Amino acid sequence: MIRLVAYDITTPKRLRLVARTCEDYGVRIEKSVFECDLEESHFVVFWSTLSAIIDPEEDSLIAYKICKSCIRDIHSAGVIERPQARLVYLF
Repeated sequence: MIRLVAYDITTPKRLRLVARTCEDYGVRIEKSVFECDLEESHFVVFWSTLSAIIDPEEDSLIAYKICKSCIRDIHSAGVIERPQARLVYLF
C-alpha cells in the first residue's frame, strides 16, 4: 500500500531523525513529504518509530493511504521524480 507521509517538525534534531527515518522507508517527494510503498506490518513499525520521535505538543505528522488503483491518477509537474517499482525492499 502506498502511503504519503508529511511532517512539520519544530526542532532541528527531531527534524533530522524524522527525515532519516522516512528515508529508510520511502522516497522523498518534497522536503517534508515522502512516498512509502509498505506492507501494513512495516507501516505500523515505521509509524510507531516516527511517533516516538516527535513531540506531539509541537510537531505534526500525517500519513495518507493511496490505493494502488489510484496511483495512475496522480498528476505531477516540474522536477518531481516519483519512485519506480522496486524489485527488493531491505529493512
